Amino acid sequence: MTSLERAWYRKAGWLLLLWPFSLIFQLLIAVRRRHQQHVERPVSHTAPVIVIGNLTVGGTGKTPLLIALVNHFKTQGYTPGVVMRGYGAMAHTFPFAVTNESDVQQSGDEALMISEQTGCPVVIDPDREAAVKHLLSGGEVDLVFSDDGLQHYKLHRDIEIAVVDGQRLFGNGLCLPAGPLREPVSRLQGVDHVVINGEPTTALPELAQASVMHVQPRFLINLLSGERRPIAGAPFNIGNTVQAVAAVGNPERFFGALEALPYPVRRFAFPDHHRFTAADFDTGTLDPQQPIVMTEKDAVKCRAFARANFWSLSVEVEVPETLLSALEREIADCKQQLPS
Repeated sequence: MTSLERAWYRKAGWLLLLWPFSLIFQLLIAVRRRHQQHVERPVSHTAPVIVIGNLTVGGTGKTPLLIALVNHFKTQGYTPGVVMRGYGAMAHTFPFAVTNESDVQQSGDEALMISEQTGCPVVIDPDREAAVKHLLSGGEVDLVFSDDGLQHYKLHRDIEIAVVDGQRLFGNGLCLPAGPLREPVSRLQGVDHVVINGEPTTALPELAQASVMHVQPRFLINLLSGERRPIAGAPFNIGNTVQAVAAVGNPERFFGALEALPYPVRRFAFPDHHRFTAADFDTGTLDPQQPIVMTEKDAVKCRAFARANFWSLSVEVEVPETLLSALEREIADCKQQLPS
């Protein structure tokens, strides 16, 4: 987390100096949204499009929720596909179809992780509308999920889901650059569903009708051997020190999950989407004799040079049944209204 991000969530008083710039940012966002919605956004697609995004900068848990929803709707008989920007991807051309065999340098970490954990088609393109058209061109996909894209206004969407971090919520409640918000909190009034990642630390009226999901750590998976160890109890020998490595938007949840184990934990935070190389683990700050535990998103970047002490933390998302039932009804209604 940068010093500016820490100031947002500490609600530092000096950030009020940036408030005029936040007003300008909000104005520009409003103008851009109006233009893209009414000029560039198509009326519909041949399949329902569900956008899962957030209002704040940094991780909120939207990708684990997307993976859980994709896998759920596969069990309901749908053939879902995913579109996303592909942050950090170095594909030579876009749209780029991601498979389990894709080079993580080309696909980016999140896209490859989603492909592996869902087995569904994944297409990346900074222009998400172009990604949707490419995804649907094959005629097999009948349900589209967009990872992020709440502010990608020219992307047609039938259902919007906003994910809120229950621990950090909205920081100081200000828009960029004075605060962490990409849009004002009032934007939540226009989405179809608000999902809180974990029980909220503060009761807010904007979240009174929100669903609460829980991301539970389940297993430690060795990157070299594939061995799975339950996270419950003591997965390592007593006397070990866990070295927690994370390059995600909000590593605090990850670090906190590991600190619940009966071991000392050393934290190693890298910038979000950091491109790991073997050299990152040879600086002398990480003990090669002690376990190194990383997120699943980071693990896809480290498998090529994995060592015996490399582990990833596998999580399971508990989605409320009320949310799943509501989405099932809304998607079924949407499909009936699509052009034949």
